[in-house]
Amino acid sequence: MNHTASESDPQLGFIFEAPKTETRRIWNVAELVSEVRTHIERAYADLWVEGEISNLRPAPSGHVYFTLKDGDAQLPAVLFRKQSSLLRFRPEDGLHVMVRGKISVYEQRGQMQIVAEFMEPVGAGSLQIAFEQLKAGLQQQGLFEQERKKPLPAFPRCVGIITSPTGAVIRDFLNVAGRRHAALDILLYPALVQGETSAAEVAAGITFFNRKRNVDVIVIARGGGSLEDLAPFNSELLARSIAESEVPVVSAIGHETDFTIADFVADLRAPTPSAAAEIITGALHKVEEHVEQLSLRLDRACRYRLMQARDSFARLDVNTSFARLREGFARRQQRVDELRFRIEVGWNLLNRMFSEQLHLLTARLRRQDVTHRLQFLRERLTTLDSRLALSQQNLVRNLSIRQQNLARQLHALSPLAVLNRGYALVFDEAGTLIKSASSLTPNQRLVTRLAQGSVESRVIEITPEGTS
Repeated sequence: MNHTASESDPQLGFIFEAPKTETRRIWNVAELVSEVRTHIERAYADLWVEGEISNLRPAPSGHVYFTLKDGDAQLPAVLFRKQSSLLRFRPEDGLHVMVRGKISVYEQRGQMQIVAEFMEPVGAGSLQIAFEQLKAGLQQQGLFEQERKKPLPAFPRCVGIITSPTGAVIRDFLNVAGRRHAALDILLYPALVQGETSAAEVAAGITFFNRKRNVDVIVIARGGGSLEDLAPFNSELLARSIAESEVPVVSAIGHETDFTIADFVADLRAPTPSAAAEIITGALHKVEEHVEQLSLRLDRACRYRLMQARDSFARLDVNTSFARLREGFARRQQRVDELRFRIEVGWNLLNRMFSEQLHLLTARLRRQDVTHRLQFLRERLTTLDSRLALSQQNLVRNLSIRQQNLARQLHALSPLAVLNRGYALVFDEAGTLIKSASSLTPNQRLVTRLAQGSVESRVIEITPEGTS
């Protein structure tokens, strides 16, 4: 039933009023989602959400996408690259975390999500989780294996220490090393041992000593502190620098109860920096202690033998002692005389042998008279000279005969010899030899070569070939 004005209905007992006419608003989907996103972001701009990570998807861009869930619901979440790079642990599926951020709407899907600004594990701290994750990964790669660790040199000449130049660590290290091994050279590479840049600076120190090769062992030293203070030494960058070092590395970080990733990767872990100095100088210190003990024993033995000599001297009779000395001198003089006699006999023998050898050489030299040798050579030279002259004469005569024979053969083959027998050579005006009458023309000028002189003529008549 339509009502155009207010009227009462006695059966219903109330008054109907005509509805007001309003303009209907139609939303665009993007506008509506944007409006909802703005409203939600204003209402939930900063909040904490607790849940379990699932469906974790790290993207190549550096963003991390995951889902927060509990037993009743789930909420998509995104951690952008800048925030993810600040995490001290690696997110994993199943990890219970607290996330701080703002609620927003991903407009392309119309999906509500939380944009995380900070995230930390529930229960164990993020640093402890990061420590355990990195430790498990490096252990699986074999960086903690004892087989890959290098032994320390027993007697190092120079030690490179990486630590803060102003702390008490370097003073304690120098005091212990100087007391136990004063000749040991120590090179300090100053580096921060706390803070965000600490791991990179310590790794740079390891690279520096490996490049210079001026130390026998590298010590990374730092005093004690909290887990946050020791966080740089739980860095993967520093762990791999220690593993790649060709120079042995000693880790002396914190107190005896403190353990870091650097301790597990290093070739040797020292409980404290002072203990590291004692370990490095241990072999030399033991040698020095042993030498000192041997010196004491030698001193006692010398005093004992001197005391025995004095007692023996006191018991000896002076005359008997001198008599023994004279007998000793006499025996040695006798030995000298014997050696002199043997030298004289040997000298005479050598002299006689050399004289006989000289006599034999003189006789051989006389038999080799130079005058006879020269006479023989002169006669041989005269004979060879005569034979050479005769050979030259024969050679000249043979060559002359051969030349005459060749001249006769050449004359016999000469065209002039043919002409002497009555033959002639006919040439045209160009000097070409005429071989056929067919190549001539009437009244053509010809030159005829005779044995003596030549004749010019002209062609009067040409007789073809075959005509008599």
